[in-house]
Amino acid sequence: MQIADFLIIGGGVIGLNIARNLKSRYPDASVTVIEKEQSSGHHASGRNSGVLHAGFYYSPESLKAQFTKVGNQLLTNYCESKHLSINRCGKLVVAKDMSDHPAMDVLLTRGRANGIALEEVTELQAKEIEPRVKTFERAIFSPTTSTVDPNQVLDAMVTDAQHEGVNMIYGAMYQRKSGNTVVTSGGEYEAGYVVNAAGLYADVIARDFGFSQRYRILPFKGLYLYGRDQAEAFRTNIYPVPNLDNPFLGVHVTVNVHGQSKLGPTAIPAFWREQYCGMDNFHFSELVDLLTRQAGLLRSSGFNFHRLAIQELRKYSRSRLVKLASALAQRIDVGDYSTWGRPGIRAQLLDVQEQKLEMDFVMEGDHQSMHVLNAVSPGFTCALPFSSHVGEKISRLLK
Repeated sequence: MQIADFLIIGGGVIGLNIARNLKSRYPDASVTVIEKEQSSGHHASGRNSGVLHAGFYYSPESLKAQFTKVGNQLLTNYCESKHLSINRCGKLVVAKDMSDHPAMDVLLTRGRANGIALEEVTELQAKEIEPRVKTFERAIFSPTTSTVDPNQVLDAMVTDAQHEGVNMIYGAMYQRKSGNTVVTSGGEYEAGYVVNAAGLYADVIARDFGFSQRYRILPFKGLYLYGRDQAEAFRTNIYPVPNLDNPFLGVHVTVNVHGQSKLGPTAIPAFWREQYCGMDNFHFSELVDLLTRQAGLLRSSGFNFHRLAIQELRKYSRSRLVKLASALAQRIDVGDYSTWGRPGIRAQLLDVQEQKLEMDFVMEGDHQSMHVLNAVSPGFTCALPFSSHVGEKISRLLK
């Protein structure tokens, strides 16, 4: 039996930084992170786009709005202080036609309310920023949006955590709770306080502790198409005006830290939680549960799941993904985008009572455990201030 004052389940960017925050708050406490894989970054934290978002998409009252601007600044400073790769390329949000302008105005209003640096530019000015861009009359430029290498960042944070005294235990999968004991594939832990940051399985673990009664994870697969080197490389990220009624941002052009462009992502409903490739990680019980839940959403949902599913499944076609991206910029051709990147799975939280997708971060907890149920995009950008927020909540509960 091993003993931990704080036991964190999940070694991704959120769990890792919650552990670091708790260690800084309680220097004499033992803080242990258990991760089922052999290293960090096998799931969402290592498979995300690497975009450091600016924070203008989110309603001012939301936790996402509260943490994104600060998270962007802190992660930018972190990368620069550690000499990690960062591409401060910015982002253009473009309009396909006049119908996008009202939503663009909403983004500008939210950006101002959230204190985000934004530039409202004309079509001509947008082309000065990115010569290949397509937009109708106007665009929004976000100068503080950038891209990083998420695995490089995560590796640096793991090293920091270990130097700070956090115990990192790999190959230890959570199995069950038995009283104050957490049973894992790597042994048993007597935990003073448990933090669940298990991503795709956060809801399952939370129910062992009496939480997540009204929530279930609904996984969505994200795919990117990578481009080959071109004579006229993209200078900046290019995004469409999103549908503000759901948490997805639509197919866009992303420029990574090496200047390579990629198109995507998709948001294809997954049939089991870690359905990355083929039949990998297949679980029959998850297939039955998700098919049943998706069938219910097809009949009735608060976000038109039927339309979303059809639109996203079509994006398995490379030509379809390229066609959508070509609405954003000139000279995007199928022949230039032939390589599918490493798939990611978005651990999107569904409110099963309201039949709606949760738009904001969601946590539930008490004086014995805390459960991070929804920390999807911009979770990577927000990791540092969000983890501090979770640490503060735990400190208040333990007083």
